[in-house]
Amino acid sequence: MTPALLASQLFHESGFKTIRKEATSWANAQGPAQFVPGTWATWGRDEDGNGDNSPWDIGDAVMAQGRMMCSLLRDAKRSGYGGDPRALALAGYNAGWGAVDAYHGVPPRSFARGETYDYVQEILRDIPRFEGPGGLRVSGSGSGPDALRRAATQLGVPYSWGGGEPSGPTTGFCDGINGYLNGSCSASVTAGFDCSSLVQYAYWPSLQLPRVASDQYGATSHHPVSRSDLRPGDLLFWSHGGAGSIYHVAFYAGDGNVLQAPRTGRNVEILPISQAMPEGDYFGATRP
Repeated sequence: MTPALLASQLFHESGFKTIRKEATSWANAQGPAQFVPGTWATWGRDEDGNGDNSPWDIGDAVMAQGRMMCSLLRDAKRSGYGGDPRALALAGYNAGWGAVDAYHGVPPRSFARGETYDYVQEILRDIPRFEGPGGLRVSGSGSGPDALRRAATQLGVPYSWGGGEPSGPTTGFCDGINGYLNGSCSASVTAGFDCSSLVQYAYWPSLQLPRVASDQYGATSHHPVSRSDLRPGDLLFWSHGGAGSIYHVAFYAGDGNVLQAPRTGRNVEILPISQAMPEGDYFGATRP
């Protein structure tokens, strides 16, 4: 368990809110870590010594959250169920360990209208957001690892459709479909990268790749790489169907993860390949 995991969980529970009106759920879950009274009675303590043992006290709530998650992680590791123990623990926090036992893992989307399934996926996806820049260690030498290191310096930089160039982040533009956030053209006022400009920036100037993802595939497709042979700095592509419909590119970052500029409203991030884009859209990988 890491501070970034707890921070991502706390964000998805309440958005870090401590106001009663804003952080009380329909099920009477209360405070920033969303404890129902019965669960708080088990885990809650006056951790900050201010004389108030309360789920609304951020100092008390976060420590109670951590203790409960530690207990659930122990349950996950002892259970023998497959999958990421963090996912099992998060599912237990959201739905109760009985639900994890019932399904021998994270409950599927059919359980509770997908609430628990989505809760787990979203928290794990957003962990890099709370780790801060510089969290990636890249081993090896050569153009791929060097490009990945350069890309990693941009972790946390906003996504901007059409933004970014070999010299760094720039504002982008909207094209009638892309670049909008909450009805406004976010790209035109956001300095950042889109997926392919980040790749171009990272490989420049030693390798001057084209600007868009489909052209980057065309420029590197002479050296395809199987998913089982990926190395840090390789490029992964996603498509709606064929090389002419490639819509996304990301770096392989090692350990089954990618580094990418995902979409409007998000930042340059690291997360598992399976969570980067729809799994069925994965098209292939190349080694520039």
